[in-house]
Amino acid sequence: MLGKEEIVSPNLEELKSHYHSIITLLGEDAEREGLLKTPERVAKAMLSLTKGYHMDPHEVLRSAKFKEEYSQMVIVKDIDFFSLCEHHMLPFYGKAHVAYIPNGYITGLSKIARVVDIFSHRLQVQERMTLQIKECIQETLNPLGVMVVVEAKHMCMQMRGVEKQNSITTTSDFTGAFNQAKTREEFMDLINR
Repeated sequence: MLGKEEIVSPNLEELKSHYHSIITLLGEDAEREGLLKTPERVAKAMLSLTKGYHMDPHEVLRSAKFKEEYSQMVIVKDIDFFSLCEHHMLPFYGKAHVAYIPNGYITGLSKIARVVDIFSHRLQVQERMTLQIKECIQETLNPLGVMVVVEAKHMCMQMRGVEKQNSITTTSDFTGAFNQAKTREEFMDLINR
């Protein structure tokens, strides 16, 4: 059985008050039985969905940084993530694929997924999130190169506006050795298998 995540924040009460006001402004009775606990639930959900602001992705990588002479591509693919778009605060979700070529140091594989989680648990745009993941790994591990590809569905495109249910947005960014087309092609071939 999964344990319940405890949400603790000095902002919880103020957020609850704001969500109570929002429910009322939308035309609902915030005091009716079904909505009595909704402001607290939404406040806790938002604190959980944005917990990445209070985490240091560089420290996560440094906590499992090991000297190793391996110098071939390391890929962690199909990292599930979800985030909130900063324009509408609606979810976008998908998979991130991350590769780096070590330059004397490696990191724990789970730490790559944790970096994705930290940046996705902020108000985001997919393009910036892709860049932030790449830069964090490059700055912390100083590898020969990093490449990040993110594929996502955006609820703001599915639920409102153009209402396109099956569109997928793909972003990529890379440094170093991945500037060579052959290296990028190898990565893309490996993640598409």
